[in-house]
Amino acid sequence: MTGKRPEPLVEIIRGPLAESVHHGHAVVVDRAGEIVFALGDPDAVILPRSAIKMFQALPLVESGAAGAAGLTSRHLALACASHDGAPLHVGMVEKWLATLGLGDDALRCGPHIPLGDGPAAALFRSLAAPRRVHNNCSGKHAGFLTLSRHLGAADDPDYVAPDHPVQHAVRATFEEVTGRPSPAMATDGCSAPNPATPIAAMARGLARFAAATGSDARGRAMVALREAMMAHPELVAGEGRACTELMRTAPGRIVLKTGAEGVYAAILPESGFGVAVKITDGAKRAAECAIAALAVGLGALSAQ
Repeated sequence: MTGKRPEPLVEIIRGPLAESVHHGHAVVVDRAGEIVFALGDPDAVILPRSAIKMFQALPLVESGAAGAAGLTSRHLALACASHDGAPLHVGMVEKWLATLGLGDDALRCGPHIPLGDGPAAALFRSLAAPRRVHNNCSGKHAGFLTLSRHLGAADDPDYVAPDHPVQHAVRATFEEVTGRPSPAMATDGCSAPNPATPIAAMARGLARFAAATGSDARGRAMVALREAMMAHPELVAGEGRACTELMRTAPGRIVLKTGAEGVYAAILPESGFGVAVKITDGAKRAAECAIAALAVGLGALSAQ
């Protein structure tokens, strides 16, 4: 334990005053695994929430399940997504499930109203109830189902159970890539296990994604996932969302992924940097501001 406190990362200015201040932790790690910049406590243990979906999708690709199922880069982007529940996203998940001979009830993420204002309004106008495919994590869960079948575990439908082969593979992969055992596990909003980790370990894992060259199975899987996210930013989040819009401003230069409660992750392939941010009050606006400012400072985004 370092005992370091969260530091002020974002100020909201009105006139001459800082009206609000958001504290947190931020870490940048290089391709050698070394911390090159940090604010707050690099050893702070966080729940990374949806910001680690690319880690959770690694076994899907590395195991050969994605190739065996004929998944495209669009499917891989959707497996890493916190999508809006727009027709684009829902339609893709439905077709993906159909190729597995499955329907909405196979998903273990709960139904919720689409994240996007437009898709939510359209659903309200239709008077239809939200389904599991509308869940922002439904692409990740379709990936879990694909991996479960490949592992010969399809007879056990509870693929989000911590002792299921899918979650064993996900946790082992996450701990190997970050280089640290997870000190605790929680349940994410979509019912899947979410491993706690020091924020520096998360950034180190992101740097491994950034530096991957495809020289081995894991490296090839990392390259495939980061390239898919950069090629299809509209699938990773949705129109008007920070992940999508920021990746569009710098095509092929940055991967961005949000997580609940003020977490954000970035992968910078050109420099080999991995970046992790946690805002301790959970504010999304502050996390988006902090990750964008760090990306500008590291040369991956333009300030214009």
